[in-house]
Amino acid sequence: MLRRIFLALLLLVAAPAIAQAPPAVAAAASLRYTLDEAAAAFARDTGKSVRITYAASGNLVQQIQNGAPYQLFLSADEAHVFKLAEQKLAVDRGTAYAVGRLALVAPPGSRLVVDPKLKGLTRALTDGSLKKLAIANPETAPYGTRTREVLQRLELWKLAQPRLVVGENIGQAFQFATTGGADGGFVSLSLVLSPGFKGRYAVVNDSWHQPLVQRMVLLKGAGADARAFHDWLLGPKGQAVLSRYGYSPPPR
Repeated sequence: MLRRIFLALLLLVAAPAIAQAPPAVAAAASLRYTLDEAAAAFARDTGKSVRITYAASGNLVQQIQNGAPYQLFLSADEAHVFKLAEQKLAVDRGTAYAVGRLALVAPPGSRLVVDPKLKGLTRALTDGSLKKLAIANPETAPYGTRTREVLQRLELWKLAQPRLVVGENIGQAFQFATTGGADGGFVSLSLVLSPGFKGRYAVVNDSWHQPLVQRMVLLKGAGADARAFHDWLLGPKGQAVLSRYGYSPPPR
């Protein structure tokens, strides 16, 4: 009897803490520094907080499909959100929140010439001076998919393939490309504009790949705090943070 009373009291004490747990947010790795800043500003504005997990969009979709208790998903593209909507795992087809940009970077000391037309990369791949090129996995990371489109358009994909260092997500590709693990690499502009970046970069012509329209969606069971963060990101303060990290406003 005493044990039952003790367990009941324990549950009553624990219940408020469980109820107040911040909502879990799943976000594309390209958003790491952007959303860290946004979440901090959201907390200052509202007194509410969120817990963010970063990974490749495709990997996050798999986690959601396997029952991960996320309440909000921010993808680096639209297709992954639409997939969750079709599977009835989201409340609707979501909302575009930003348009991302792809960038070519080279770490300090690299001999790779970085330029907007990618002529330096073309020369380095052609003459064999480039040994390692970092990209995100094209099968699971939207920025990796767009990188493949760019290299295919410039007829460099076959030349590049033997030299690719493939990151699980764009964050890992960024690490490879900027810390000497590769001669350079393709990353998101948002990561280039993050604190502490050292190296050289050029923004890739966005007509060379499909647009990086990024979409978010509330998932089944989303609570009020997740909805509040979703709405805050679409508002002027949220959009201002996204703009500082190189994102353009979403198409309306």
